[in-house]
Parts: sequence; structure tokens; C-alpha cells
Amino acid sequence: MKRITVFIISLAIFITMPATVYAQEKEISAKSSVLMCIDTGDVLIDNNSHERLSLASVTKIMSLLLIFEAIDSGKINLDDMVTADENAVSKGGSQIWLEVGEQMSVSDLLKAVIIASANDACTLLGEYVAGSESAFVELMNQKAGELGLKDTHFENCTGLDDSTNNHYSSAYDLAVISCEVMKYNIIRDYSTVWLDSLRDGKTELNNTNKLVNTYDGITGLKTGTTSNAGFCISATASRDGLNLVSVVLGAQTSDDRFNLAASLLDYGFANYKLEKLDIDEALITPVKINRGVIKEIVPAVYSDSAILIAKDITEFEYEYNIKESVEAPVKKGDTLGEIIVKSGGKEVSKLTLHSDCDVQRVDFKYIFTALMKNI
Repeated sequence: MKRITVFIISLAIFITMPATVYAQEKEISAKSSVLMCIDTGDVLIDNNSHERLSLASVTKIMSLLLIFEAIDSGKINLDDMVTADENAVSKGGSQIWLEVGEQMSVSDLLKAVIIASANDACTLLGEYVAGSESAFVELMNQKAGELGLKDTHFENCTGLDDSTNNHYSSAYDLAVISCEVMKYNIIRDYSTVWLDSLRDGKTELNNTNKLVNTYDGITGLKTGTTSNAGFCISATASRDGLNLVSVVLGAQTSDDRFNLAASLLDYGFANYKLEKLDIDEALITPVKINRGVIKEIVPAVYSDSAILIAKDITEFEYEYNIKESVEAPVKKGDTLGEIIVKSGGKEVSKLTLHSDCDVQRVDFKYIFTALMKNI
């Protein structure tokens, strides 16, 4: 009887062991990943998110950010017709097979980039925005600097990496770029489309992001795959007013990237919520600006006074810590104080108070200019 019992126990351990090992492998099946709140920038889960890695076509998130900025500023329009050139047509990998001299609208080219990850369409849009592909790549790296990204550098706008030497980013940096892209609501008109077409139906487009067809609340955003980068994705989703992005780089299989991205999003939606706080504006006192052309300013609260909080926290206390004075000059966005959010006496979040304007320092040049104006 004892032998039978030992055999049964041993068999049970043997049967369950592969599943356990497999589950562990699934958890570490990507080189890097991160879960970030789009609304606040909070990082909820971090797995090696600052390692510099190949990113394949997830590169196009930065390309899209610059394209949407150009549309928003009026530099280009969705109905502009763009003529394909040899450089754009020559791009390999995913494409819509543009021909030299063929014209296509900015809107249709965006469809091709976002839905089908077309390299030729992306290159053509970059050229249209900046004048040349190289000039557009310069803008991409410039934007990375403006966003404070320390682990990102681009050599092209597509993510093709068979001949690149210094083209990389990190899961964290890509999450930041994704947050910026999602500020443009127009992206959802393309990134949530599963099937579409171009050229009067002659060219079919199928979204490379299969979460668009399977995940509740998905809003985008971009996949990427090369032999160097592995399987990558930046997946964005929204539920109950909460917007999240999960970035996965270097997954072993396509299913791994989608499963891990979905699991990260599931965790965020299951455990966190956006909380609108009851800020007492009377307690946000003015800050004196020493030697400033403006004597004082009232700090501003960004992010619409909302914080990311665990779902089980329901009661809050607030602690207002505001500077009495600062030295001029002051730049828009400079920190002037903070509001500590507590629950049960423990800090659960923090809101930063900023300057909402630039304040010049009073110096000889300022005084001389003022005198000349009065004269």
C-alpha cells in the first residue's frame, strides 16, 4: 500500500512539474516588459524595462508621434496627396507595394502604417513631414531628447534592422512615447481597425495586432518582429476611464508577446483605478518669486488632480507642502511644491505642483528695455 501511495505521489509531481516549468518560462519569455498608466505615467510592473534592445517596427510609434504633431499643427493634412519616390518604394519588409509616382493620401498612408506596418508608407510620410528620411530621423532623435528618453536612438523610421548599428530603445522609453501618441485621439480611428483596404479595395489590410480582435478595451498600438528584435508589441487599452500601456520586447514567440501584454493589462485593470481627488485650492498658497518680473505665482496641479490608486483604497488625507519662495528665472513646469496623498497615515501617492508660466529675472537688460518702452 505504501509503495502504491509513493508511486501515486511521485506520478503527480512528475505530471505537474512540466506545467510549473512552462508557467515560469511564460513569465520570463520576454527580454523586457513594462506596464504604465497613460494618464499619470506611473509604472505598475517593471521587468528590465531600461535595457537597450532592438525594437523592430515598434519604432514606428515615434514616427507616428511626429506625423500626428505635424497634422495637429496644420503642417500637413489628412487629405494631402503624397507622391511615392524611389527611396520609399525601395523599403523591404512589410509594405503596400507603392510604385514610383503613385499618389496616396496621408490618411491612407496612415492606415498602411498603423494597420499593416508598411515600411514604404512610413518612409514616405516621414519624407513628407521633414523633407527627407534622414531629416525625419533627426527629428525622431530630437523628440526623444525632448521627452527625456535616455535609452533610445533611431537610425531609421521603420525599424528595419538588418543594416543598423545604433538603433535601439527600451520598454520604458517606448511606453513614454506611446503615452504621447495616445494623446491624439485620431490614432484610435486607425489603431482599433481590424480589417480595411486601400486602392478601392484592391489592397487588403489586416491589423498586425491581434489583440484588436480579442482584447476588451484595446485601443492600439503597434507590433514589431525581426530576427534581431524577436517579437515585440506596445499594447494600449482603456477601461472605466483608466488608460494603460504594456510594452513587451524580445518575446520568444508571437503568442508570447500577445499573452504577456494582455496579462499585464489585465493586472492593471484588476488592481488599479483613477481617483479624482478633492483638492482644497485655498490651501495652494502663492509662491514668491525673488527678483522676478512677476512677484508671485500660484502653483498649478497637472493631470487634472487625478491619481492612480489601488482599488481597495477609499479614504484619503492630504498634506500640502508648498515652497515659500524661489529665485527667478522660473520656467514653465518647474516644481513649486507637492501634495502628499495618504490613506491610514501612509503615503499612497503624490501630486506635483508646477509653475504654469515662465517668469523672467529682473536684470539690467530687462530694466533698460522697460525704460526704453516708457520713453
